[in-house]
Amino acid sequence: MHRFKPVRASYVGRDKTYQPSPPALPWRDPTSASFESLGAADPDLEEKTTWETVSGLEDQQKRYLERLYAKGVLWKHPENDSSPTRSTIFRLSHGGDVEADGNCLFTASQKAMGADIDARELRRRTVKRFTEDLGSEDGGLERESIDAAIKHLYSPDLKAGWGIHVVQEVKLLAKKEDREGLDVAIKELVDLGLQREVAAESIYKERCIAVEDGPSWAQYMSISGSPQDEYDIITLQYTEEGLLSVDENREGHAAAFGDDIAIESLATEFKREIYVVQAHGSDAMVDEDNCVFFLPHRPRSQICGPPFFLFMKGTGWCGAGADHYEPLIAHSAPLISQEKAAVVL
Repeated sequence: MHRFKPVRASYVGRDKTYQPSPPALPWRDPTSASFESLGAADPDLEEKTTWETVSGLEDQQKRYLERLYAKGVLWKHPENDSSPTRSTIFRLSHGGDVEADGNCLFTASQKAMGADIDARELRRRTVKRFTEDLGSEDGGLERESIDAAIKHLYSPDLKAGWGIHVVQEVKLLAKKEDREGLDVAIKELVDLGLQREVAAESIYKERCIAVEDGPSWAQYMSISGSPQDEYDIITLQYTEEGLLSVDENREGHAAAFGDDIAIESLATEFKREIYVVQAHGSDAMVDEDNCVFFLPHRPRSQICGPPFFLFMKGTGWCGAGADHYEPLIAHSAPLISQEKAAVVL
């Protein structure tokens, strides 16, 4: 049996995490109906998607996940570990594939929750929750640390970080209505003798919005890759030697991938913990008993409902290939002793 200590997820690049004082909110005791809704997407799901049939997993990952399903995961309410009504056993099964279109955090969350709202609405509510909390004194977001984390993620200092990254990306936002004017400006520089990518880099950095603080993150995270988006995402890729490529996203299909900040805001919106279950393969140099990690994301408010779970197939030591979320369906099971559960959260 493994016991995982729930801790607040840290944002990459931050020196410390913030510890807000959550507002007083009532706990809703879990009911059988609430747990049934976690797996309500498909009544035949368990039979169709055993871990043995899930693609992209190595044998050691499948064996561990099958044991995890058989024994279950014991979840205790983090603020009260003595009440039986606040402890639940979950058996986790794979919830099926979702499209890898940049919206997978929200598509997978919709399936994991069994929510009667679509992924685009989940994205909108996540961004709205972040924006409201950022502007509130008691919203649990410390502006300076949030801005620093966002800048590190999307407008990194290209003079640093090369001991960790081979390629670093800078994200910029171009208004859809401005694309024609941007193309004209780029062509003018090309006509003066600049290489196309160098000219594009110069114009985009000069005229587009850098994702470097809370407000620009909200604009960025609102992008779902649809024609209704106000902005297109421009991605500049760099190596230590300089500019590598410019992804101009001319079709406007690129969506903002959900990061840790988005997951925490989603958890806060629904007042539920979100666990990202990451399964590492043999290239991560971990043994079978330690190939699955539960990464907790707690809401900035008090917890008022059971958690839900998302799945990542990690590849490599730091999950470098784990850039896609899939749903896990949590089936409630009879409460057993803590010692018999595969994992205690």
